[in-house]
Amino acid sequence: MPTSAPQLLTYSPTLLWPHQVRYRQVAQALAQDLFDSLDDDLQPFVLLLALPLDPALPARCLEPEDCGLPAERFNEAVARGREIQHSSSWNFLERDGMSPAMIRRRHEGMGVRTAVQEVLDELDRDARHQHIAGFPVQIHGHFVFTILRVQRKPLKLYPSLRPDRFYTDGRPLAPSLLVAAMYRFNEEGMKALSEPEPGAGFLSRPRETEEVLRAAGKTFLDTPAQALGLNPATAKLYATFNTISSLRYEGAEGVGKMLLARRGHPNIEEVFALTCPTQITDYRAVRKLLAMVTADVHLLADGENVYALGRKVGQYDPAREDLFVVNFVTHYAWEFMHGGHVLLRAHYGLPSLPRTHLNRSSFRRDLRRTFGLTDLPKVERLWDVVLEASRQKHGTLLVISTEALAEADRLKLQCTLIEPVPLTPLITRLVTSIDGAVLLDPDGYCYSIGVILDGKASGYGDGTRGARYNSAVRYVESSAYPVMAVVVSEDGLVDVLTKEGLAEERKEK
Repeated sequence: MPTSAPQLLTYSPTLLWPHQVRYRQVAQALAQDLFDSLDDDLQPFVLLLALPLDPALPARCLEPEDCGLPAERFNEAVARGREIQHSSSWNFLERDGMSPAMIRRRHEGMGVRTAVQEVLDELDRDARHQHIAGFPVQIHGHFVFTILRVQRKPLKLYPSLRPDRFYTDGRPLAPSLLVAAMYRFNEEGMKALSEPEPGAGFLSRPRETEEVLRAAGKTFLDTPAQALGLNPATAKLYATFNTISSLRYEGAEGVGKMLLARRGHPNIEEVFALTCPTQITDYRAVRKLLAMVTADVHLLADGENVYALGRKVGQYDPAREDLFVVNFVTHYAWEFMHGGHVLLRAHYGLPSLPRTHLNRSSFRRDLRRTFGLTDLPKVERLWDVVLEASRQKHGTLLVISTEALAEADRLKLQCTLIEPVPLTPLITRLVTSIDGAVLLDPDGYCYSIGVILDGKASGYGDGTRGARYNSAVRYVESSAYPVMAVVVSEDGLVDVLTKEGLAEERKEK
């Protein structure tokens, strides 16, 4: 509830309420963890902006005081927001139980937020970053905004659906997982500031990053649900696909695709139909049907029921945004796709962006730190090898060691020795097509393939990851020589493991 302006006199000019500084610190920590888990090039930065309800008072940055924004540019934002409020039709249904006063405040907040975002967009026009305004909360006679700043370049890397769909209560639907994470972050801030003691709950009950990330996955899949004609509030597509991917049928993991489109879609051909469509939430029945799919015949579903098996035909126009693909990759791992692009990956219920987690600059840094390798041709040769290995659909493991020749001889009873050969993308494609690790040196020469690694258990593995990942952790931590392992999982994730990196991860935990 808004409080009266006179209470402002009990605080200093830069402190609007008691928990202001700590709230921003906790919000920054949450943003850092959340967006680093999606893409560590986003470099999130949180700031607080205060716009007074009294037009005679100036707008100002609260935290940090030098936030990098010209606060005076926001002096007219409240007046502009009220213009937007009164000139907008607001043709949408409100939530049940909202009083006229609540509706009025909500419309006012939406108008002011729109006005603030207009100013931010103008300021960011030629900048390398982008600001996203959260929903304002009234505190001591001010609209307080939690504003998130992220780098613009990584935002452009990921495919997205169109951003012009809305819930029935007027909230925008998220066109991508990244935008959904921003919405969820802003929602957490709004909830915390709306408490009787603004921000206090954030301090005593901080949200776990994975919890917010899962909520973002659910939020994003509301968008295709609406595109399919479903009620996004009740569709629960994210939970449905997670559950289906977690089930086995006669001991086998679920692998195959489900096409999501309304029945009769021009780019869908039914091979045979089910007399009684199976509800998509009848998880075990859907998992059983998934056992029948092949490389070119998939389950057909409309978001509520699986109604047939069939295939995609013709040339789909992505602008339609009414045909989606759910690719069940392996046990508890799936992808959500549109127009040939992966929009979301989920592994053990945790969503991620469609990236390999392989970063050229990070890889170069790891080579320099582990092997002292700075020779550009050698670095680029290894990068090409790793990049080719990352495309291996069934996963693979590369081990780069300064003593690759000696290790090949030591492990000769559990590998296939080959004549030393410099790896090229073609040779990499061949040698990574079988089980086991590929052993090479920092010069790019390969000495053995199909290697079964050894190593002492350190207790720092990951129970949610497979044998390939954990054996690589053991080997890297046990090696007496400088070594790097590149683990390509079947679900498309790529991890670069070094002793230094694993040690830093343990410290963070």
